[in-house]
Amino acid sequence: MQLFYNPDISSTDDQFTFDKTESRHIVKVLRKKESDILYITNGKNELFSVKIILANDKRCLVEIIKSETKPKPWNYYLHIAIAPTKNNDRLEWFLEKATEIGIDEITPIICSNSERTVLKTERLQKIVQSAMKQSLKFKLPKLNEAVKFNDFITSDFEGDLFIAHCEEQNKKSLAKEVNSKQNTTILIGPEGDFTPAEIEKALTENFTPVALGESRLRTETAAVVAVQTVALINELS
Repeated sequence: MQLFYNPDISSTDDQFTFDKTESRHIVKVLRKKESDILYITNGKNELFSVKIILANDKRCLVEIIKSETKPKPWNYYLHIAIAPTKNNDRLEWFLEKATEIGIDEITPIICSNSERTVLKTERLQKIVQSAMKQSLKFKLPKLNEAVKFNDFITSDFEGDLFIAHCEEQNKKSLAKEVNSKQNTTILIGPEGDFTPAEIEKALTENFTPVALGESRLRTETAAVVAVQTVALINELS
């Protein structure tokens, strides 16, 4: 299955028209023609089977022949708050892999040691959308705008809260602390790690300090390990 994404398609529609860019891709690049079947998700757990009725490279028109709800394949809610990496490619790599594994929400957090404080959210959104399509998922993860650490840490949270850091402190293994079928929020710091003050602030806000193994991991690697750990614990429970 080749999956297309468009947030505007709805189960109340009978027909749908792709924009000029997508129409050209469908007709000119993929060489689709009238009566061919395409599959579209709106990123809201819905899958649409559609038939091309006008294969125009400026206005590809389709008829919706079937719509169905596709439940999320995991039974927990995972929110990763990650400090943007200095190399933007590494953050994009994390977004791609986290979406492929399964994640619900991502918030870039600007910390004291952050080397990148400005993000091109539009490009990051496209990375997430592409990964959703490639991995045949039908729920688009929520990608928030960047927020300062101190503003994020005092938000209202539900479920289990964790902070992964590299300080020599009494930390528990994330794999042993994760509870299945729970809302889970995990903080992942920048290349220079969270500052002692940030760690202390997180602890006062009821975040549990955790380790992700014995190795010192890059920011994006640590975040992917956290996502996979939560997924595995829930799969085995």
